[in-house]
Amino acid sequence: MLGIYFSGTGNTEYCVKLLSSLLEESETVSLENPSAAKKLEENDTIIFGYPVQFSNIPYFVRIFIEENGEIWKGKKVFCLATMGAFSGDGAGCAARLLEKKGAVILGGVHVKMPDSVCDNPLLKKSFEENQQLVEKATEKIEKVALDIKRQVYPKEGLSFLTHVIGLFGQRLWFYHKTRAYNKKLNIHENCNGCGICAQNCPTQNLSLLDGKAVAGNQCTMCYRCISKCPQKAITLLGKKVVDQHTITRYV
Repeated sequence: MLGIYFSGTGNTEYCVKLLSSLLEESETVSLENPSAAKKLEENDTIIFGYPVQFSNIPYFVRIFIEENGEIWKGKKVFCLATMGAFSGDGAGCAARLLEKKGAVILGGVHVKMPDSVCDNPLLKKSFEENQQLVEKATEKIEKVALDIKRQVYPKEGLSFLTHVIGLFGQRLWFYHKTRAYNKKLNIHENCNGCGICAQNCPTQNLSLLDGKAVAGNQCTMCYRCISKCPQKAITLLGKKVVDQHTITRYV
């Protein structure tokens, strides 16, 4: 069994690695790893983890599925979708695409984690509230692991009803934000050109020019650069960084 994931600020990585460890012989790999496709090819059963954005899968994840379309044929896949507030059919979004590639969907689970959107004060919770979220997420994953060992797979986000809720509750209204890479990452004047953002961007969307960070049009909205910037000089959906996120604060 292989745990394969995309994680911007550590939420999904934590969940997939925890579930994989509880299932004992599972190994894990990030989609960003050059060996990801080869690892996928070598394993028949997959835990596929990713964050939910506006009730949809990140464009980076969709591209990975499409580019490795032939490899998914016959794979047994369990979808693990992490979310900050609302997910709808987050697991179903990837499941439907994977089924088109010939994968067999074993089940799905939605795991609520601390919100990684650092520049929206409305989404922020206290440190204690985020700790509780991680504790509840850990308990949920532990239960899922026990169920999977009994060959009982949860089906969260896979029903027609959740599909309707995800579609009309959020995805339909915000589809323009996730149908392609984002072009609106903002670099502010206080950027000091340290290069941390460019080093950590999963899509190589950031580079340095004349001692300042420069953004391209390949942002997958993972919020990693915004969370890691020591100057708090990068924003995306909001105008000011409120609270940078990293899962290690709560584990």
